[in-house]
Amino acid sequence: MATATTVRHVKKKPLPAGLPREWYESHNRRLKAMRLAISLLDSGTYDARRATNRKIRTMAVRTGIHRPSNVTCKMVRAFITES
Repeated sequence: MATATTVRHVKKKPLPAGLPREWYESHNRRLKAMRLAISLLDSGTYDARRATNRKIRTMAVRTGIHRPSNVTCKMVRAFITES
């Protein structure tokens, strides 16, 4: 039996200023990949090999996240492997 979960929003702090653009891009990519990995784990996808790009992108649509790139999908699988 599935149970409904509530999402608690965390108060966001501003990112530190003055860092290279690549740092901000990779930071946001890691956050997106982590949110997608958590959503996939919650839905029952515990094996990184079963987390295809299509499945990850479908989960992104279901959770209201912009379509992830191939690099982000690879990062999602890495997070699932580490868990």
